[in-house]
Amino acid sequence: MTHVILNGETRDLPEHSTVDSAVRAAGAPENGRGVAVALDGAVVPRGEWLTTELREGQQVEVLHAVQGGA
Repeated sequence: MTHVILNGETRDLPEHSTVDSAVRAAGAPENGRGVAVALDGAVVPRGEWLTTELREGQQVEVLHAVQGGA
C-alpha cells in the first residue's frame, strides 16, 4: 500500500497507483471533465494522470468544478 494525503485525509492506495487512481478514489467523474489535480502543490496535466505514479506521503488535491447559481 501507498499512503498519501488525498484532499487533506490520509488514504491507502494500492502500490503503483497513479494520479488517475487518486482521482477515482476522490470520487471525481471518470472522464475527468472539470477536474484539476495538484500533486505536492504542482498541477498535473490531464495527459499525465495515467503515467504519474504516486509515492509514499505525497499530497494530492483533486478539485472538481461544480456549476451552480442562484
